[in-house]
Amino acid sequence: MKRVRAEVLSTRKIGAYQQLTVVAPEVAEKARPGQFVAVQMPEGREFLLRRHLAIHDASRRGGWAGTLEFVIDPVGPGTTWLTSTRAHSFLDLIGPLGKGFSHPRRLTNCLLVAEHHGAATLYFLAQELVAGGRRVDMVIGADTMERVLKPIDAKRLSQTVAIVTADGTLGDRGDVMDALPEAAERSNAQVVYAAGPARTLERVAAFCRERGLPAQMALEEQMGCGYGLCHTCVVPVARKDGS
Repeated sequence: MKRVRAEVLSTRKIGAYQQLTVVAPEVAEKARPGQFVAVQMPEGREFLLRRHLAIHDASRRGGWAGTLEFVIDPVGPGTTWLTSTRAHSFLDLIGPLGKGFSHPRRLTNCLLVAEHHGAATLYFLAQELVAGGRRVDMVIGADTMERVLKPIDAKRLSQTVAIVTADGTLGDRGDVMDALPEAAERSNAQVVYAAGPARTLERVAAFCRERGLPAQMALEEQMGCGYGLCHTCVVPVARKDGS
């Protein structure tokens, strides 16, 4: 991991979210889908800890080489401050952090399931899976149309995409679990990747266990250090032996 001073290249609003692009070639070169960065906050008691942002995209070559993209949901003082940053300002980043997704070794049908801004990390994964010749299908869900992240990108990256919203303003009315069984059957899914709230991931994991589908989950938790040392982010998991 690297600690870098990253210049903000651009920022723009996307529905209910804010997309932030920064120049950080040392981090972008090593970043993998499923990883994140820790962003230092301005000095003050309410900004004591860094904020942790999933990597939405990393450009390693071409005209935009060395950039990272994030999707921010302004739900508290730290993320709200991040949405107020402007081009040519600087952010103190540490990354890439966390364990990235593992890619299937064979040409496998991959079903990606995301809720709310959890889709950000899965779009990064979808790009790499498609580039590797694997089939990608997606299920994207949110409460409202404004909180469905980049539905056009989902259609571009996947063979099929099911979009569901709780209020029915985009796609079908419901949540991702309503669309998951049909999507898994239609795509002949052989592996499932998911990102979103913990409760949704529990349900997706249970679905995959019942059907014997390999699955990987990107779980977001509040955390202190971002390195796994302070144990703030620890969650219980079931081991293969049942413990």
